[in-house]
Amino acid sequence: MERRLSAASRRSAPSAIQKLSHLAQRVGAVNLAEGFPDFPAPANLKAAAAAAIAADLNQYRHVQGICDVLAETARRDHGLDVDPITDFVICCGQSEAFAAAIFAIIDQGDEVLVFDPAYETYETCIELARGIPVYVPLDPPSWTLNEDKFLKSFTSRTKAVVLNSPHNPTGKVFSKEELLIIAQACQKMDCFAITDEVYEYITYDENKHISLASLPGMQERTIITSSLSKTYSVTGWRIGWACAPASIASAIRNIHVKLTDSAPTPFQEAALTALTSTPDFYLSLKKDYEVRRDFVLQLLKDFGFHISFKPQGSVFVFAELPRSWQLTDVSP
Repeated sequence: MERRLSAASRRSAPSAIQKLSHLAQRVGAVNLAEGFPDFPAPANLKAAAAAAIAADLNQYRHVQGICDVLAETARRDHGLDVDPITDFVICCGQSEAFAAAIFAIIDQGDEVLVFDPAYETYETCIELARGIPVYVPLDPPSWTLNEDKFLKSFTSRTKAVVLNSPHNPTGKVFSKEELLIIAQACQKMDCFAITDEVYEYITYDENKHISLASLPGMQERTIITSSLSKTYSVTGWRIGWACAPASIASAIRNIHVKLTDSAPTPFQEAALTALTSTPDFYLSLKKDYEVRRDFVLQLLKDFGFHISFKPQGSVFVFAELPRSWQLTDVSP
């Protein structure tokens, strides 16, 4: 019956990241393939989740308090005026929020611009929606946005631009100048923007995350996706969200409900504890990750890897194999 599988499923290759993670788990190796921390989640978050389970908050549920806190955070940090009742969709992680957003706006043949290199999930979601991913290469070694390449990638079929900043896998944080180029192009071409902002609180040195939606003329056409996973070290909890104008959020919500109904209830309850963390938590998070970044950079250099770009954010280092290396990056 394999021949009866859908064309989309036949095109979808196994995740290289997940294969490496499963291999590392089987043999007890240090897993450098996937973006999760080597330290435990905060104790107060774990206690909040355990308390929710003990209180029997284990059935389908929407925790409106998450949206209330996120709306206040968006106003405080980005100057966004969002309605917590209509503008948020709580999903099973950022991955589902992104997929539901794509399914809400993409029709067959629509083109979606994706900056390359890119997180692998974007391409699959676009293709499942029968859209066409169009890759816009960032210029190494600093992974800068090439305005000419970017603008020439637009066609009459371009429906959306996907922006991930801080960026997976390069560690780049898009500058305000680059964001303005993206914003102006989206408005000129009447396109959506879908942002992946899961690393918004993990930036280094003097780099600062700016939400594309906060730029003039962009809130009305931007779908923000994010999650608890990276900031609070709970990648397995699967609590994420999409934030968009009410009519767009409604379309995303209708798809989300058909896909998963609701996000895990005990972890939604614990999200309220996470999202009301004190400023000291975020400062400590950045400092701890900076120490890890610098340690890994030095370790890789000592092993002969060439590092052309010092990560500005996220939890990734983009390293080149030594010239003397006899194997490719995927050789067994």
